[in-house]
Amino acid sequence: MLGRVTGQGVRVHVQPDLDSPTVVKKQRDEIVALLEEISSPDGPLHNPRWYRLDEGYIHSAYIQRVDDAHLNAPVSHIPGPGILGEITVPFTQSMYKNRQGYWIDLYRLYFGSVHWITAVEETQPGEVFYCLTDEWLRIDYKVPAEHVRPIPIEEYAPFENGQPAASRRLEISIKEQILAAYEGDDLVREARISTGKRYMETPRGEFRVNRKYPSKHMGNGGLTSDPRAYELPGVPWVSFFTDTGIAFHGTYWHDNFGEPTSHGCVNLRSEDALWLFHWTTPAYISQGEAELPTWKTASRSGTPVFVE
Repeated sequence: MLGRVTGQGVRVHVQPDLDSPTVVKKQRDEIVALLEEISSPDGPLHNPRWYRLDEGYIHSAYIQRVDDAHLNAPVSHIPGPGILGEITVPFTQSMYKNRQGYWIDLYRLYFGSVHWITAVEETQPGEVFYCLTDEWLRIDYKVPAEHVRPIPIEEYAPFENGQPAASRRLEISIKEQILAAYEGDDLVREARISTGKRYMETPRGEFRVNRKYPSKHMGNGGLTSDPRAYELPGVPWVSFFTDTGIAFHGTYWHDNFGEPTSHGCVNLRSEDALWLFHWTTPAYISQGEAELPTWKTASRSGTPVFVE
């Protein structure tokens, strides 16, 4: 098992207990070998999952599992205006051409993040890059093509199971940190979540899913190569349910579900966020040969969301 450290100065303890002595601190983006996963009787209660390392024990909250990191065979042609791609290495460094025409480092892109591939470029034999277009800033940057897996459309197409979409609803318990998806009276999926932390609480009330983005740049919108900056390009499978920017989405920067951790959104594991993206309305449907990628879909009559 392999993990990427997603926080700065994450402590390794003598025992799987947050109160036990610290052996060493792991820094952001270190890749660590996880020798064993255990559930500690010493908690924390919301997430008692720990990993044993050579040096001791590290809590799972700020470890992203990257066990199945791999390289990909580049494609030679990008159909239509662009296709979605997923980063499949622990992280990759994007490059951006500045106004002076020099290529400089830009965002560090992480395992599981999703981006728009809009072009392919072979700079020399065997050296292939994908051009990625940022859906918010509308800028282009490039990464090695072998670090990105093109995502087939069927992986994120609307989910149909014979049940009418009108029977679907989502119930969010902030107290329990649980999302429950219902079709009529039937519970069809339940997931651990992380809602907004103190002073950034997720709003309570009745809402509807109103906009969906398969890939969303969240943060301050700055151009920076500092991995500590509040820039989260490629947040996957985003379903907004308020007009103030609160959404369900996949999360690649922590694994602390069960504890309020976010800036107000409902953080989910990426597999849960993708299922929600499939299942809720409005349905996201790619427009094929449109002039630009289908950045989003929108409707005021999407799946009801109840937050309490």
